[in-house]
Amino acid sequence: MGRVYNFSAGPAVLPEEVLREAAEEMLDYKGCGMSVMEMSHRSKMFDTIITEAEQDLRDLMNIPDNYRVLFLQGGASTQFAMIPMNLMKTGVADYVVSGSWSKKAWKEAKIFGDARMIGSSENENFSYVPDVKALEVSDDADYVYICQNETIYGTVYHELPDTKGKPLVADVSSCFLSEPIDVERYGVIYGGVQKNVGPAGVCIVIIREDLIPEETLPGVPTMLQYKTHADAKSLYNTPPCYGIYICGLVFKWLKAQGGLEAMKQRNVEKAQLLYDFLDQSALFKATARKEDRSIMNVPFVTGDADLDAKFVAEAKAAGIESIKGHRSVGGMRASIYNAMPREGVEALVAFMKKFEEQNS
Repeated sequence: MGRVYNFSAGPAVLPEEVLREAAEEMLDYKGCGMSVMEMSHRSKMFDTIITEAEQDLRDLMNIPDNYRVLFLQGGASTQFAMIPMNLMKTGVADYVVSGSWSKKAWKEAKIFGDARMIGSSENENFSYVPDVKALEVSDDADYVYICQNETIYGTVYHELPDTKGKPLVADVSSCFLSEPIDVERYGVIYGGVQKNVGPAGVCIVIIREDLIPEETLPGVPTMLQYKTHADAKSLYNTPPCYGIYICGLVFKWLKAQGGLEAMKQRNVEKAQLLYDFLDQSALFKATARKEDRSIMNVPFVTGDADLDAKFVAEAKAAGIESIKGHRSVGGMRASIYNAMPREGVEALVAFMKKFEEQNS
């Protein structure tokens, strides 16, 4: 069987060139006689891998020197707890709830202090992003938290909130490296890599140095302190070595593609192709509000659950994989990350046109 067009939200499609390079190096990485899966994380060989990966990421994102890059385990969800554990020094933080993931982060933060919901779009099933200009940031908040791209609902912040000088913390899992961002506008940027950067098992945290607590925090386990990993350069314990290696290959692939400006142009064009069809379709409808649409995750429905199920089944038979929407919302969702070629989106749109003609 040939490769399918994989529209999964994560673990998601990876660049074919990266997969082929990893396959060639699987048994013998650069003449060392072993796989990256087998080598010590304390070896000079792996030190080169993780050092180059960090530098390539810094180059891609123009990360300033006063920010640390951490390669961690536990997925993005562990950060729901690590952030308040490390940053909620006065016991207060503001959260904007724009979907399932920011809601989960807010609920987790409530365990550790006064996590205040200063904005929410749950009243319309998270189909939009709360008005960032209307947010009332708490004077005593330690930080303001957002999920920049909500994977399930397909919404994204096209404008960042004015945090009144408070550090902005952003979960960027689904839009990581999809376009340039100004790192200095954030205190913490983090994301699980399995959506747009690499395989499941790695979470990248980019944190401003002054936000890393200098003293050991009472009640916070050693493994959940940013200082532990910053001091050890992500090598306090055995990191997810192979996942970091794949991320490193993806970073080099992105640089070879022209960097994040080039990726943004491609991603906007791919998304526009799909949204243009949805906006004129008599059968399919995009569920996210037009002005808040993500260019990474595109949820859509027919309005009939049985017809949705038929579409998903027939799409799979046509080589269009993992197009089913999240179990919590149903419908369909096309995740069109960096590695999804334009041809994949064109194939999806062509199939949707055919399906509409046959089911009108």
